[in-house]
Amino acid sequence: MSTEESRHVYRLHSTLELPLEDLRDFLETATFPEGVTDVELTRRNNTLILKAVAADESVSKYTPTAQLKASVTENRVYEEDPDERRNSFRWDEEDEEEIESELVEFAAFKGDRETVLQNSLLQYEMFRVLCNIAEVAEKGTLTAISERDGELEATRIVDGEPRPADVEVVEGPRERKTSSSGVNWRDNKFISD
Repeated sequence: MSTEESRHVYRLHSTLELPLEDLRDFLETATFPEGVTDVELTRRNNTLILKAVAADESVSKYTPTAQLKASVTENRVYEEDPDERRNSFRWDEEDEEEIESELVEFAAFKGDRETVLQNSLLQYEMFRVLCNIAEVAEKGTLTAISERDGELEATRIVDGEPRPADVEVVEGPRERKTSSSGVNWRDNKFISD
């Protein structure tokens, strides 16, 4: 990656969830963006850290590279939807069978940029890794505004499917002029210095 390239992630919001095994399978076969040779997966209790391994060998091992953070949750997964089964035919309470299910651990990438994507070195590259994870996740949404070489890019991935997205510039609350009915405290003749 040349030093002239400019890459940033300005806004990011994620509600992605995928089985932990699917995430591990993805990491074993993934092709990572330029600048990242590998992604180390570490688990501490119910927190997952996916840390970028820099291709640049001059980066000190003490320099924190970008990382993705997820929480681990357990969800009960049914072999068939219990609501569909109940609605498909009538039965007596006594005849009700237990529906086969198992507890599955899920990786949940939920929150805004500072929660999900941390540290600045290789941040854009790890954002691209998160986008690839979003495309294999069957549940959740990833929305983001990033910049690459001076161009803003909007990203929106819903339930594993990339969707059209646009960057829209709107007037923020701090940029609005005070209305004529408001009091301008800095230039008020009734307040003396």
